Amino acid sequence: MVFALNGAALGSWAPRVPALSGQMHAEPGPLGLALLGASVGMLLAAVVSGRLVERTGTRLMIAVSVVIAGLLLPAIGATTSVPLFGVELLVLGASVGVLDVAMNIAAVQVERDEGKPIMPLFHAGFSVGALIGSAAAGLAASHDWTPDRHLAVAGAFAIVVLLVVLRDVPGTRPPHHEKATAPRVAPARRPVLWLLAAVALASAIAEGASSDWSAMLMVNVHGVGQGAGALAFSVFSLAMAFARLGGSWLQQKIGPTRTLAFGALLAGVGLVSAALVPVPAVGFAGFALAGAGLAASFPVALGLAGEAGKREDGSGGEREIAFVTAIAYTGFLAGPPMIGGIAQVTSYAGSFVVVAVIAVLIAPAAIGAGRAKAAEGRRKESALPGAVR
Repeated sequence: MVFALNGAALGSWAPRVPALSGQMHAEPGPLGLALLGASVGMLLAAVVSGRLVERTGTRLMIAVSVVIAGLLLPAIGATTSVPLFGVELLVLGASVGVLDVAMNIAAVQVERDEGKPIMPLFHAGFSVGALIGSAAAGLAASHDWTPDRHLAVAGAFAIVVLLVVLRDVPGTRPPHHEKATAPRVAPARRPVLWLLAAVALASAIAEGASSDWSAMLMVNVHGVGQGAGALAFSVFSLAMAFARLGGSWLQQKIGPTRTLAFGALLAGVGLVSAALVPVPAVGFAGFALAGAGLAASFPVALGLAGEAGKREDGSGGEREIAFVTAIAYTGFLAGPPMIGGIAQVTSYAGSFVVVAVIAVLIAPAAIGAGRAKAAEGRRKESALPGAVR
């Protein structure tokens, strides 16, 4: 439910941007800069949220971030100023960024307690929440609800759901005796975390490109109408949601590294097909394959990052998850403009071929992360007292 609330937050306000633009009388340029506020806020929050969650616990940070987001949504719906809109999105992005890190840390703790890989299932909740939020936004718009009315209801609903589920959210902090143990290695000094961050970054770039540019590819390369073109990302999102529901089963069967590598190749094939085969049905099928292939990348990378930060008492992983998340957010921030620039120089088809190559790079990064983790394990074993050197 917490993951679904996070997805619903994005799904609620983003579809109302046309109505918000109208009530602000915003030009495209200033509006685009204001919309960057959400991504910047998420990135800044992710940088500091690991230490914050480590000190206060996941439950408190989840509660605070959801309440802030719930109170901000109606304010966003009522805004009539583009600069104020940008500031509100900056704060909303920061609260969602803290929520993103905190809920993933809590999910890693549940995964440890269950003893099996279930991170893709949690991220399926995010995808479903985003779909429900966007569907509710469309319903509200079709019934002529103003953005302030719609987003006030959405914000209140989020806070009520939070109050219902919060008691069962893991929220314990690390034991105090952990502070007296040997210093932990900083995430930036661990190759395994850089490689996992590369997995998440490539996934974020491919997902952001599909979100922002799939409709343009379908309209300009495949020749479909704008309404049909908009369905490309819907197909991508639905395929991702369904694939995440089965991602835990696949990870248990073939392991995380093979799951990531297989998904990367599937996404690459789908994106290349959508880019180079000028048949609408192939384009939609390609985006479905891309959504399914990328489904496991982000949740599995975060799950492995949390495992890399696990302490002897079973806690830990806060800073490691925050490190990987912060780098991944740069992909959501910089990816779509980068793809737009490539399309300007080459073509929409050429830009998606580049996206396909980036998606395929998830495979070697995942293999490298597995080897780096194994190397860390060997070094720890050799450092134990009495170890054979």
